Amino acid sequence: MQSTRSYPRMVGDVGGTNARFAWLEAPDAPMSEVASYACAEYPTLQDAMAHYLRQHAKPSPRWCAIGIANPVVGDQVKMTNHHWSFSMSEVQRQLGMDRFLVINDFTALALSLPALAPAELRQVGGGRPVAKGPLGLVGPGTGLGVSGLLPAMAGHGAIPINGEGGHATLAPMDDREEAVIRVLRGRFGHVSAERVVSGLGLLNLYQAVCDLDGVEARPLTAADITTMAVAGGDAQCTGTLELFCSFLGNVAGNVALTLGAVGGLYIGGGIVPRLGEAFERSRFRQRFEEKGRFRAYLEAIPTYVVQARTPALIGAARALEELP
Repeated sequence: MQSTRSYPRMVGDVGGTNARFAWLEAPDAPMSEVASYACAEYPTLQDAMAHYLRQHAKPSPRWCAIGIANPVVGDQVKMTNHHWSFSMSEVQRQLGMDRFLVINDFTALALSLPALAPAELRQVGGGRPVAKGPLGLVGPGTGLGVSGLLPAMAGHGAIPINGEGGHATLAPMDDREEAVIRVLRGRFGHVSAERVVSGLGLLNLYQAVCDLDGVEARPLTAADITTMAVAGGDAQCTGTLELFCSFLGNVAGNVALTLGAVGGLYIGGGIVPRLGEAFERSRFRQRFEEKGRFRAYLEAIPTYVVQARTPALIGAARALEELP
């Protein structure tokens, strides 16, 4: 039984755009007071956390875990896709917490996967997962998160992977993708997966498609592009989304091969769950399986779209129990 001395607890999911927080009052209490805030409206992480506590009339939590869209190495954290920078020990001191755990947001999401209900997942292709097999995770949002969950020895929980696979080099699968990458290489030099398979990546893809088609790009947001692509009628937006799903399938297949993710490959993040049937009709699964001699291996691996509302918060809560 969990000790009540570590409660109440606060958990968070901090991305480049939004920060979400929730409250755990006691060991058996459900997660409550879930709230989301625009990161741009707060000078620091501490300000956003303090605002949450004031707004919900909560004391400083005894324990707190935050999943953040960034590498976490040492005490100092500087976000890649936002301006927040902080010292973990200083945040802990300022808010008077006994424990403050900061992990990569996709490490948190990976920890949540075994706790998700079937209704919170949508399978897109593949067969049945291998029980206790490794899980892979890829998630396009503001950036591109990559993680996984590996089985551990008896008596221990699964081991989450803390990495930055979204910055691995992207490879083309056909002439059109090669032309797009050539355009992006001229802009960025190194073309990582995140340069294409993310919210910002949708804008990069759209610009590249317009350049290749000889069409002037309009000032669209990533949401505009996906909405117009799903609705049809705009050739450049449709082409952008097709490329996005194709590249995502390529990246996801690479992650599944690298981890041996026979337990399933999961798609998180805020973009794909909103695509609905358009994602199922895309070339995602085709590209996922197109790995030459290992096609049959990948055909058997199920891919799931994570549709839970707050999975990373669930993972952050589990991290307080499972990580040192």
